[in-house]
Amino acid sequence: MAQHQDFKKPTFELSMLLYDTRYRSTSFQVIALILFFSLIWWLVNNTMSNLAITGKDIDFSFLVHESNYDINQRLLEYDSRSSHGRAAVLGVLNTLVLSAIGCVTATILGVFVGIARLSKNWIVARIMTVHIEIFRNVPLLLWILLIMSMVAHSFPVPKHFRGADPIATMKLFDSVALTNRGFYIPEPLFSNGFGDMGFFSNSFYISIDLIVILAILIGSIWASGKIKARAKRIQEETGIRPTTWYLRLGVIFIPTILLLVYLGFYLGYPELKGFNFKGGIHLRNSLIALWIALSLYTSAFIAEIVRSGILAVSKGQTEAAGALGIKPNVIMALVILPQALKVIVPPLISNYLNLTKNSSLAIAVGYMDLTGTLMGITLNQTGRELETLLLGMSIYLTISLLISAVINWYNRRNDMVER
Repeated sequence: MAQHQDFKKPTFELSMLLYDTRYRSTSFQVIALILFFSLIWWLVNNTMSNLAITGKDIDFSFLVHESNYDINQRLLEYDSRSSHGRAAVLGVLNTLVLSAIGCVTATILGVFVGIARLSKNWIVARIMTVHIEIFRNVPLLLWILLIMSMVAHSFPVPKHFRGADPIATMKLFDSVALTNRGFYIPEPLFSNGFGDMGFFSNSFYISIDLIVILAILIGSIWASGKIKARAKRIQEETGIRPTTWYLRLGVIFIPTILLLVYLGFYLGYPELKGFNFKGGIHLRNSLIALWIALSLYTSAFIAEIVRSGILAVSKGQTEAAGALGIKPNVIMALVILPQALKVIVPPLISNYLNLTKNSSLAIAVGYMDLTGTLMGITLNQTGRELETLLLGMSIYLTISLLISAVINWYNRRNDMVER
């Protein structure tokens, strides 16, 4: 006769947290987390105590005080009587503008150089290789200083545009002036605009015209996307894709053009008055130098990313497309690059983030970005180094996270479905 033994379920003991494999990993993670937050608490508490002893408690009220300094490149109204907070906003805008135009031009140039380096023409491939090696292996700061010096000494001074037989002339039908003080380009103006909208007790203004134009553009692009989605759905159902390019272009451009006509859009051209040009948009030589240096430097890395992404696509894809009689440029645009994007996009995000953070070198040539305003002059005037640095780090972190989120969203949205 078989005997049955009753086994008692082992009772829980504290020692099991360290010796029982069911709990040990969780216990170590909890201990590490407690130690980490304890270290953070100690650092914060010690910092606050030391600041209190020196009479420098954390205080952000300096942001509403007068800045007492000027900002040479700005998108909003500003003078030395404006607050440090407004100066910081202008610094952020200057950083965003420089980063945006730098990312666009670096991407265009990087894609071109990356594809050209794979050219079967030996001279073209070698020239692109030299471009990559030169710009990638020289520190960015040196490129910024070199290009700044070239811009300041290669272009004519404003007085050379004066006289019956001037040494220098304006470009593009007398609408653009290239000088050693920067470039002057036409400024968009409206004779029937909606005015400005004030915020924070009218201390901060935003153009209503700009808001309306952006809203119309966003709505038009959304409508264009809906037309594309409908065409794709019809193609999947019938096998025939309707022609929609004219509808999409019309949806994007016609509402915007009608709005500009209603607002009385016209261009304000720069004119030489006195010792300098007046009117138009002044792109200072510091902005031009930074734009060129950041674009060339980052394009060298993007070119290598593009080249590796193209090489990652099976050669059979090119051969199959060529066998169908498709032209080489069409094969690259519609067959190779869409597949290579899966490899290209992740490291491309890192280069966009590096360009954004490298823009902080703008202080070397006097361009007033976030580092030059909030973490530069404001810090020196107020002595609030902890507050300004924390704000600056938070802003750079926010910008970087937003860039990553947008590019990752684009990557997921355009990710190819494997069959």
